[in-house]
Amino acid sequence: MIPHLTFAASATTEPFVRLIGGERWRQRLAEIRDLAAAGPRAGQAIRQRHALELTVEKLRRVRNAPLSVSEALLGRLAVEIPLLAASLSPAGRDRLLERLWLALTDQNTLIPVFHLIRTAMLQRARGFAVVFTGLENDTPHDLLLTRNATEAEVACDVLTAEEGRDVHRGAWFRLADRIDPDLQTWLAAHPGRYLLKMTLPQGLRGGLHDSGPDSEPLAHLHQRITTMLETRTRQDYDPAIVLRLDPLLLAGAQAEDMGLLSSLRREFGPEAHLSVTTAGGGVFVMAARAGRENEVAIAIRHRLAALAPVRLSGERPGILSMFVEDTDRLEWRGLRERLELEGEARQFMTNKAARPVVAVTFASRLELFGLGEPDAAAEGEIRFRNPGHPAAGIAALAPAVLSSG
Repeated sequence: MIPHLTFAASATTEPFVRLIGGERWRQRLAEIRDLAAAGPRAGQAIRQRHALELTVEKLRRVRNAPLSVSEALLGRLAVEIPLLAASLSPAGRDRLLERLWLALTDQNTLIPVFHLIRTAMLQRARGFAVVFTGLENDTPHDLLLTRNATEAEVACDVLTAEEGRDVHRGAWFRLADRIDPDLQTWLAAHPGRYLLKMTLPQGLRGGLHDSGPDSEPLAHLHQRITTMLETRTRQDYDPAIVLRLDPLLLAGAQAEDMGLLSSLRREFGPEAHLSVTTAGGGVFVMAARAGRENEVAIAIRHRLAALAPVRLSGERPGILSMFVEDTDRLEWRGLRERLELEGEARQFMTNKAARPVVAVTFASRLELFGLGEPDAAAEGEIRFRNPGHPAAGIAALAPAVLSSG
């Protein structure tokens, strides 16, 4: 967490909205509201994905009300952005606005800009002078840190954990919402407790906003499930889809939905995609898995290897500041506690692509929103130092590169 980061209850995020443009901001909020009406599961996921935008709007409209830790943190970051804009050259301000406007289109969010600002504030809190060279001078790296005549470059990047999954959460939520009315009708005619297990060797891809080509596999899977139920078939399989319908016999099946989901999570593990449909006294559970384990940490390593040669000059020690999106408490904690992040980061550092890199840092929404341990990392991020870099032992860089994870 950033020390001394405060946002008074009487403050407002209005300057941030004015910087973006009121009409553009209102249009984006309307888009989020429309998307959130798509279905109960996808709608909740949309609201969670755009929690930052919705929080900024709440802080703009509501003053003098008690603030949560997350609201205070996000509000302070939102206040910092127009202050930064005022300090930049006209060209730098234009680049900042371009990033903000891009963040308000399609599936994008404000996370990349807030990650940049938060990274800069973390480094300032550690005693570094920070210059936004990416905005001011259009450098490949985003920030230049200086301390005791020692300089370091920082490149900020956002990676979705979906890149390491064959079954995307966004696609799963849309499938569950799409098939839910059919399952309710079927349950009304066939009361009972059912468990539909799915294995998807070829995956299921697509985001919460998608309605294009990625919807075709989703529609095909939907049809396969409904056909299976109509024909009262217990199994259906081919190289892409394996379906099996069984009675629901879990020990926790008599519990209410949250208890049932907890039992299912314990039974199927953190990587399973789960959905529960109820109708009358009936319950229909869907549990899906990909054909292989998730490789989120491996996907992160690949991104590190792609970023380092193009975002860092090699003229100074470089830091890759990574923000991992589309993860949750259980997955993020597992990636850290099982040392998957550390293992892949250290493997990356043995690669020649890591030569400019003195350290790699990781954060997620759990750190951005101010959650504490064990769900989030201490000090607001995880840091891994590259022991093979010549500058790894320079005392002036110690606050930025010494491992905290």
